[in-house]
Amino acid sequence: QVQLVESGGGSVQSGGSLRLSCVASEYAYKMAWFRQAPGKERVVVESIARDGLFMYSDSVRGRFTIYRDNAKTNLYQQMNSLKSEDTAMYYCAARVEFSDYSPSLSKYAYNNWGQGTQVTVSS
Repeated sequence: QVQLVESGGGSVQSGGSLRLSCVASEYAYKMAWFRQAPGKERVVVESIARDGLFMYSDSVRGRFTIYRDNAKTNLYQQMNSLKSEDTAMYYCAARVEFSDYSPSLSKYAYNNWGQGTQVTVSS
């Protein structure tokens, strides 16, 4: 089972920026960032596949950017123009086994999860 370790969370004021990182213990065909706010379900934020194809949820499109390093073991999320509604625990997710070449905004596409990193945005 792949190990995923997130970092980079913190507290920031509305309009600010943060960059999240996720270090994976092995290569994954597709990876994603999820988030879970208190009392709400865990939802996907953005996803990236092996060849760099990506997908964003409507809530973050134009503000967040997902990218991977060349070795495809590290995942990043640049978050700009943060809003209070972005406050959540952010989780890195990965699928090591090949399924297809497309990114996915479905939680069922991933079978490995990190422990999460907290992002708090104050207005």
